[in-house]
Amino acid sequence: MKAIAFTTGDALLVIDMQVDFLPGGALGVPQGDEVLAPVNRLLRLFSRQGLPIFASRDWHPVNHCSFAARGGPWPPHCVAGTPGAAFSGQLDLPAGAIVVSKGDSADADAYSAFNGTHLAARLRERGVRRVVVCGLATDYCVLNTVIDAREHGFDVLVVPEAMRAVDVAPGDGERALARMSGLGAEPLALDQLAA
Repeated sequence: MKAIAFTTGDALLVIDMQVDFLPGGALGVPQGDEVLAPVNRLLRLFSRQGLPIFASRDWHPVNHCSFAARGGPWPPHCVAGTPGAAFSGQLDLPAGAIVVSKGDSADADAYSAFNGTHLAARLRERGVRRVVVCGLATDYCVLNTVIDAREHGFDVLVVPEAMRAVDVAPGDGERALARMSGLGAEPLALDQLAA
């Protein structure tokens, strides 16, 4: 495996590392806490190099359309301003990270960090050409973010070690990774990272 070095033109996208998506949360992803260490490693690397870091978060109103009470598929989760919507206390998010709030309209869902946000424009303002994507969950918000990143013309690296799937249907996570690969997103293993 070739070593990967990040440089000007690269940005890190950390997807939805929120309390409600971790085990014990309102919509906990199985083994979601296992991604904290690899995500933190990526955060340290990008921070040390002064490269842009974006962290997305679900930031739902109490009556969000994805909630079961409104016919959606999920229990209430990541309600704006609640402890469950906070980033994990174990996430080493640097002060300079740019937070991207999504799903903040009651009547529109947004799995992708690009959906209803200005993320694409903000990346371009910083000269970003390639994004490294990690976080939760592989088969929902990570997948949809990668789909949109490719549609916006960004090169994409995905870090399977730094993501976990909901797997509502067994194998959803593997199918999501295969779909990302089919779109041209390249997998990155942590042992490929140049020190």
